[in-house]
Amino acid sequence: MRPALKAGLLPVWRDRDTLQIGVDPRRAVALARIGPAAAVISLLDGSRDRSTVIATAREYGVPAEAAARVLDLLAVAGVLDDFPAALHRALPTELRARLAPELAAASLAYRDSDGGARTLARRRDAFVRVHGAGRIGTGLATVLAASGVGRVACVDPAPASVEDLAPGGLVQADVGSPRAEAAARAVRRVAPQTWTRDPGLTPDLVVLTAGFSPELPLALVREGIPYLAVRAAEAIGVVGPLAMPGRSACLHCVELCKAEADTAWPKVLTQSLCAAPVTVACDVALAAMAAALGAAQALAFIDKVVASAAVDGTLEVVLPGWQWRRRTWLPHPSCPCGAAARTR
Repeated sequence: MRPALKAGLLPVWRDRDTLQIGVDPRRAVALARIGPAAAVISLLDGSRDRSTVIATAREYGVPAEAAARVLDLLAVAGVLDDFPAALHRALPTELRARLAPELAAASLAYRDSDGGARTLARRRDAFVRVHGAGRIGTGLATVLAASGVGRVACVDPAPASVEDLAPGGLVQADVGSPRAEAAARAVRRVAPQTWTRDPGLTPDLVVLTAGFSPELPLALVREGIPYLAVRAAEAIGVVGPLAMPGRSACLHCVELCKAEADTAWPKVLTQSLCAAPVTVACDVALAAMAAALGAAQALAFIDKVVASAAVDGTLEVVLPGWQWRRRTWLPHPSCPCGAAARTR
């Protein structure tokens, strides 16, 4: 093991004899009566194995027993990583620097001890297909790519318009070109190593934002492909459901539940699908919020460490409010996805 203090945690002194690792009390731990043994902290950069750290600490006047005790306390407190030297050697310098915040955040959030290496490996192997490359779709795709997802392909043949332009997404030069091509350029601007062409493989996850046929969600379920719906209209953002084929509520389950609560809902839905395009009431801030939260739920699925809040539910924000709220949608017994039968 090459002990390294978790990246992102700053050592600070609470008093002359108490060292705190981290600033926010929700992450921080404190070592009381540490005294001169605090010198061990400066050696935890991942360049030494445990025995070398202890031996070097002795040169600073720290007894071996005290140095070992500090290492054990830090490990139990969950603020030590086994420095991922192999991963660092495998990544080009620029890519390693770009992904350093992702590694640090993953290590802290998931409380693993490999410096985020396992999380990054899963993301680099993942393939996400995004339907719709407007403000939300492109924004979501760029966040996934910048977070280390290896393959992100957008599907949207419609030409880009000025309404699609947004920070971190499409730019003025993209207007008139197919949205999918413009989205690929946006992805490569933030993550040049990301594969943006559809490799023809079965995606690990499909994200539905716009421009997909009404038949696609059930088709994905039949093929066993998980999907996440992310959309915004009428100044309302909705993230979810995350449909796990045969295991959790899908979009069709949600529509069936809505129809039970409102008998006119099927007519309303049909008219909305057949109506002529109108200006979508989704400002830049709402699009950015939906894209960011959608990407976060997609990453939770890819990382396989925490359950996505969008499973059997939707996360919704209604402007001018700021707080996202979760609505639960259970699998519907009449839905052909079959999830209701498995959850009984």
